[in-house]
Amino acid sequence: MTYEVFINYRTGDGEKIAALLERDLSHRFGDEYIFRASKSIQPGAAYPDQLISAVRRSGVVLAVIGPNWSKRPELHDEGDWVRKEILEALTCGIEVIPVLDDRKTERLDPADLPAPLRRLADVQSVRLDLHDLQSGLTRIGDMLAAKLPRLKAADRTPQREPEAGDVRNSIDEARGNIIQARDFTGDAGTVFKGNQGLLHTGSGDINQHSPRISGMGATYIAGANQGGIQHDFGGTRDKEEEDDDR
Repeated sequence: MTYEVFINYRTGDGEKIAALLERDLSHRFGDEYIFRASKSIQPGAAYPDQLISAVRRSGVVLAVIGPNWSKRPELHDEGDWVRKEILEALTCGIEVIPVLDDRKTERLDPADLPAPLRRLADVQSVRLDLHDLQSGLTRIGDMLAAKLPRLKAADRTPQREPEAGDVRNSIDEARGNIIQARDFTGDAGTVFKGNQGLLHTGSGDINQHSPRISGMGATYIAGANQGGIQHDFGGTRDKEEEDDDR
């Protein structure tokens, strides 16, 4: 059987993350595409042959790195299966992606690794944080779908149709910087430079780079003015004007 994703992990140091990865990816893409030894190797099967064969037939190896992964003495043993699976993948030119278990696990340091595995420290890793688990699993699934065409074709994630409340943008002949962010909190501001024609940014009052003026009345002109300006402010007039009227 040809797998797309081989999950490499050490029992006691990353097996929980490995199980969560396997469950989520299998649900999204199908069991037949995801290999994890404790699930995929049937009782009575010769596991050494199964492991090496599965690695060689995979498109990507996810190496789950737990907090003590690089400090385990087994990693320096040539017979260690975690080590053998990773080295087999590297030898066969199969991409190995370190998956860091939770936020406390640091990136690999080549000084902590046996010589044959030191190049793994130069590989870009991904982090799976248990405090933001579903988002992390989705991100890893998206990454794998982008790398592996068979997974993309098997993706069971429903494509959501745009809803009425979704933000939509249409920009023609824009000059300068445009920044689109997804979610934000707090106040939002809009800056327009060199705008000509009608400008509307929503309902309600719009104050943009204008002074705040309080009192009985005032005039503020920005830009060229053509024609006269007339004012009529109600309320009490200046005392000197009242004296002249008497």
